[in-house]
Amino acid sequence: MPRTILAFAASNSNPSINRQLVDHAASVLADEINPENEIETLDISDFEMPIYSKAREVADGIPPQAQAFFDRLGAADGLIISFPEHNGGYPAAYKNLFDWASRIKMAIYQDTPAVFMAASPGKRAGKMVLDFATQTAPFFGANVVGSLGVGSFGEEFDTDSGALINPETAGALREALKALDGAVQDTTQRAAA
Repeated sequence: MPRTILAFAASNSNPSINRQLVDHAASVLADEINPENEIETLDISDFEMPIYSKAREVADGIPPQAQAFFDRLGAADGLIISFPEHNGGYPAAYKNLFDWASRIKMAIYQDTPAVFMAASPGKRAGKMVLDFATQTAPFFGANVVGSLGVGSFGEEFDTDSGALINPETAGALREALKALDGAVQDTTQRAAA
């Protein structure tokens, strides 16, 4: 039975280095780790909605875009997410989507195995946002089985081939994706038993 991996960048920027990293990770997972996985991607720009406020939620309810995003997360057997770092945290577009979805259920990731990543043009590799995302993951229902920060992205990633060129970084990505594939297999086998 095919397993579905949902891959996306927590960015509404086009082009986004985090989207490039996610696309590369998805291709490595499908081509090198386990070709039986079905990879689905999404663009968070497809889920734009008003800025969250309690008053707006009371007046209008949960926007359908938030429910659609929540449902996509819940339908996935595994997640690959790459977070840009904006002022040390999530970009505003993702934070708003995250806030709305968490009003449906705080555990928005719905106990799904995940690899969290961050790409940055600077040397710190999105450390603050990646640390925040991984440290808070249990509160939001994500089982983070691997994480990877890629700094100095222009030096680490070849845009022509769409691949990481540093062997150590590429190896770290493969290890994280192997852990994801194993966790997804374990989870789906337990659910089928």
